[in-house]
Amino acid sequence: MIQRTAYIIAGPTASGKSDFAHALARKIGGTIINCDSVQIYRGIENISASPFAAHPITDEIDGVPYRLFSVLELAKQISVADYLGYARREYDAAHASGRVPIFVGGTGYYINAILHGISPMPDISDDVRRRARELVATDMTAARQMLPPEFTATDPQRVARALEVFLQTGRHLIEWQSVPRTGAVAPGAYKILINPSGDVLRNRIAVRIPKMMAGGALDEARTIISHNWDCTRAIGAAQLCAYLRGAMTLDECVQNWITKTNQYAKRQRTWFRTQFAADIELRDENAINTFLQ
Repeated sequence: MIQRTAYIIAGPTASGKSDFAHALARKIGGTIINCDSVQIYRGIENISASPFAAHPITDEIDGVPYRLFSVLELAKQISVADYLGYARREYDAAHASGRVPIFVGGTGYYINAILHGISPMPDISDDVRRRARELVATDMTAARQMLPPEFTATDPQRVARALEVFLQTGRHLIEWQSVPRTGAVAPGAYKILINPSGDVLRNRIAVRIPKMMAGGALDEARTIISHNWDCTRAIGAAQLCAYLRGAMTLDECVQNWITKTNQYAKRQRTWFRTQFAADIELRDENAINTFLQ
């Protein structure tokens, strides 16, 4: 295996990318840097399927440094530009310590920013951000009608982001995104896609979510409610909060969580197929083991 100066390990939820990244880091002396927009928050490790769901929250796991996991309180907001600044510092620190930066996650817009940078974006006031998120939460149809037809994203967080930019500036996010990008952290990173079959993902998701429930996800949802965090930002959080508020039974909560996670994994696979030019795609354990030899 040829060692690179940086890696991006991507893949849909439940693909096994975290385990692969950990094995790679142990082999090459890597530092794992989070590239997931939910795992960056503290207090929802089970819901976010964080590596720290089963470990005390420290700076490392089994001797491998972990960065940007569980570092933000739920009350904090973070933009892609904020994330990019954090990621650059950790990237530089990894190299300075003689380690290889390994970005791992499934959040497409974070991955894009690491590879390509971001277009200049205006600052958004707290009031505008609140108005946008409230409209998305209460009337998604009205929110989408304020955006151009070319904006096809359906994820509530991405819709809210597009809406807040429009409310703040009068210009659509797509217009801002046409401005040349700057600030890429690792444009030459070696890109690895962990991409099992749909059947494998569905089986893993069906097994994993009950384990997340047993691991404390319900208590995390109570924390989300007490902190007034936008539960629509994380699959699982929305369903658990709905259960705690009496809007669905526990069985409905779990089944809906499984369904929504499968739908999300399908969207991720589409994004990786069309937007992520992987240098290598690993689809099964044999391919993974061969790569790590």
